Amino acid sequence: MAEKKKTVTVRQIRSANRKPAIQTATLKGLGLGKMHRTRTLEDTPSVRGMIRSIQHLVEIVEESK
Repeated sequence: MAEKKKTVTVRQIRSANRKPAIQTATLKGLGLGKMHRTRTLEDTPSVRGMIRSIQHLVEIVEESK
């Protein structure tokens, strides 16, 4: 039986301009980089950590089980 993977959808709500390079790199790692882009990602501890490190730049739109 194939289990459905948990996903999380994130949207970039703030610009990465004038932010440290590591935060810009984290945005790119999540597949973001321009305002109001959304990505649906697998909900893993590493992705959650990346979201947490730039929580002032992104918002969680939806979480699915």
